[in-house]
Amino acid sequence: MPLQRVRFAEDVPEVFRASLQDIRREQEVPAEFPPEVTATAERAAGNAVLPELDRTDLEFVTIDPPDSMDLDQALHIERAGDGFTVYYAIADVAAYVRAGDPIDTEARRRGETLYAPDKRTPLHPPELSEGAASLLPDEVRPALLWTVTLDAAGEITGVTCERARVKSRAKLNYAGVQQDLDAGTASESLRLLREVGKLREQCELDRGGVNLPIPDQEVVTSDGGWGLQFRAPLPVEGWNAQISLLTGMAAAQLMMKGRIGILRTLPESHDDLRRKLGNTAKALGIDWPADVSYAAFIHGLDPATPAHAAMLAACTVLFRGAGYTAFDGSVPDKPQHAAMKAEYAHVTAPLRRLVDRWTGEICVALSAGTDVPEWVRESMDEIPKIMDDADRRAHAYERSIVSMVEAGLVADRLGATFDGVITDVDEKSPNRGIVVLTEPAIEGRVTGTALPLGQQVRVKLVEADIAKRTVGFELVG
Repeated sequence: MPLQRVRFAEDVPEVFRASLQDIRREQEVPAEFPPEVTATAERAAGNAVLPELDRTDLEFVTIDPPDSMDLDQALHIERAGDGFTVYYAIADVAAYVRAGDPIDTEARRRGETLYAPDKRTPLHPPELSEGAASLLPDEVRPALLWTVTLDAAGEITGVTCERARVKSRAKLNYAGVQQDLDAGTASESLRLLREVGKLREQCELDRGGVNLPIPDQEVVTSDGGWGLQFRAPLPVEGWNAQISLLTGMAAAQLMMKGRIGILRTLPESHDDLRRKLGNTAKALGIDWPADVSYAAFIHGLDPATPAHAAMLAACTVLFRGAGYTAFDGSVPDKPQHAAMKAEYAHVTAPLRRLVDRWTGEICVALSAGTDVPEWVRESMDEIPKIMDDADRRAHAYERSIVSMVEAGLVADRLGATFDGVITDVDEKSPNRGIVVLTEPAIEGRVTGTALPLGQQVRVKLVEADIAKRTVGFELVG
C-alpha cells in the first residue's frame, strides 16, 4: 500500500519534534545500528566482487528526490524498431550481505526503511545503503540488470535479469528532469521515459489497474499559523514509477513460469470500501458516478487540485490487505494484485525493502536457468511474515505522524465549527463515527445522535491533542 508522507517546508518545530520522539519510542523504531552490524558493513563495502558482465557502456542515470543517497535504481531506455528496450539496473545488495551475517540479521529485524519529517531509519547501514551499494554517479557498481523489451504499445515481449557491473552517469532529480523534458533539452533516454511511461499508463488504464499518484503533505507556516498543502507529483514521477511497476510485472512473469517466487498480492476490494470512499468524495465535493469504476475515477483525479489530492490520499485504503505470497513448486491460487489487475512482485528497492533481495536472487536464477540459491529457498517462507509485520509498523508510523500534524493544524481552534461529511459510522455504536472536513481536508472522530452517514454536517472541534495525536468533533444540531 502506498504511504502518505508528511514533509515540513522549514525545520520541524520543537512541538512536533518532541511528539516525533514519543512516536518512535512508543513504536520501538530502531535507533543506531549495533556496532557489529556497522563493522560488518564497513568490511563488506570494500570487499564486493564485481560481476564479469560489463555494461558500463550503458548510459544509466538515477532519478530521485534531491536529498536521496540510497539509490536503488538506474535507468536507460533505447528504441528498438517499433518498440523499446528498457534497461533497469537495481542495486545488488546480495553482493555485500550474506545470509546469517549481522547485516542480514538486523535487516530481517527491521524489514524496511522508515520515514519521518525529521529523520530516516534505514534498512541497511549507511556504509552500504548510501555508500558502497548505492548506484551513485561515476561509480562502478555491481547490479542486477533487468532488460525488458516492449512492443509499440508498451506491452512486455521479453525479459532477462542478470548480474552486471554498471556505472551511473548522473544523479538527477524529478524537478530537473521535468524541466528538461518540458524545455526539449532532455536526453533521448529521458524522452523515451516519457513515451514509455505514457504507454504503460494507458496499458494500466486498459486493464483496469490503479496506481495512486500519492501527493506528499507539506506543512507550511503563514501569519504565525500552520497550513497544510498537498504537493502534487510531477508527471515524470509517474512515468518513472511505471518503469518500476513494469519491472515488477516482468519479475512476476518469470516467477510464475518458473513456479517459484514471492508475489505481492491483494484481494479484490469490497462494496463497503466503495461506500466509504464515495462518502469521502462527497465530503470533498468530487463527483463519482455509480457506474464509474475505481480505476477510471482515480485516473480522472488531478493531484494538483487540493480536493483531488486529499481524495488520492484517502484512496490508499484500496491497498489495505496487500500481502506477500511465497510459492515453490506450484503457483498460487490467487496470484494477482487486485489494484493493478496483474501479477506483480517487489524487486526494485533492495536497499530499502528486505523482500527485494530474495526476489532478485530468484529472478537471476530463473533467467539463467540455474538453481535458486539454497539460502533463498530455506528462508523464503519466512519473508511474507517479516514483510507483513514491517508494513504494519511502517503504516502505523506514518499514520501517527499524519495524525500528529492534523492535530497541530487545528490545535488553536477548539470550539470552532467546520463543514464535513460523515464517512463512516461504528456499526456497534452508531453515535460514533468518522468525519472528513471540507477545509482543512483532515479527518477525525465524531460523536452525535444518529450520525447521518454520507451526508453534509456541521461539527464542532472538541479535542486536538498533538501529544496524543487525536482530533475529535461533536455533531452540531
